[in-house]
Amino acid sequence: MKAYLFPGQGAQFSGMGKDLYDSSEEARQLFQKANEVLGFDIASIMFSGSADDLKQTRVTQPAIFIHSVVLAKLLKDFRPDKVAGHSLGEFSALVAAGALRYEDGLQLVYKRALAMQQACEATPSTMAAVLGLDDTAVEEACAAVQGEVVVAANYNCPGQLVISGSHEGVAKAGELLKERGAKRVLPLQVGGAFHSPLMEPAREELQDAILKTQFQQPICPIYQNVNARPAREVEIIKQNLIAQLTAPVRWTQTIQNMVADGATEFVECGPGKVLQGLVKKIHAEASVSSAEL
Repeated sequence: MKAYLFPGQGAQFSGMGKDLYDSSEEARQLFQKANEVLGFDIASIMFSGSADDLKQTRVTQPAIFIHSVVLAKLLKDFRPDKVAGHSLGEFSALVAAGALRYEDGLQLVYKRALAMQQACEATPSTMAAVLGLDDTAVEEACAAVQGEVVVAANYNCPGQLVISGSHEGVAKAGELLKERGAKRVLPLQVGGAFHSPLMEPAREELQDAILKTQFQQPICPIYQNVNARPAREVEIIKQNLIAQLTAPVRWTQTIQNMVADGATEFVECGPGKVLQGLVKKIHAEASVSSAEL
């Protein structure tokens, strides 16, 4: 069984999507539609913008979404048995699987990006990757930090868990984690504490937009970040999507559940190869590849 995976923030690069634009009239129309929906020329930023241009959350999230969805739409053999997306990638997965119109998904992603950026500016915060400890040890260290926000945010693969919270909370948890045997605690270059309680203002703003958006039943189950379980019912999908901003990304559990449900082949659809590496660390026997035209 084949599962398609859609990457999240961090997969962007200058020139992303230019090959798709150059090779297909359908792709050119989709990029033009994105420019119209967003009200600025995101295609030009994707094709020739600097790394700093692409790092802006308001650009990064729609850019990765556009690249991933356009690629999926151009694939001649796109017949997934299952789909999943890492954080932002969940929106790409929903559009690719027919649960959301392209324009509606892009509007939600852009609203999400702006809301997250505002939440980050309102409360300075950060994230850090913890390497070499099991999940329980990281969760216990976060719980031991008093008076500051710090939580487990991204369960990326065994031995790699990202924590998220206030600068002081992440720093305190980092010291505890090093004392408890973490190989490394690496600060991440992100705008703020994604997938933590500090994103609550963004969650509330996005909730209104999601509830007003029309969803359809997807063509296959989508394994969602908040519980790593398959969903096809529209109301369940929407509620899980609303909860996603303040809840952890359970990627390790998602891949484990997909494998348990019969997935043997994983295809990463979007920029980069980060998810393929994570899948191999979660399930070494899995077949992984990049989506190619």
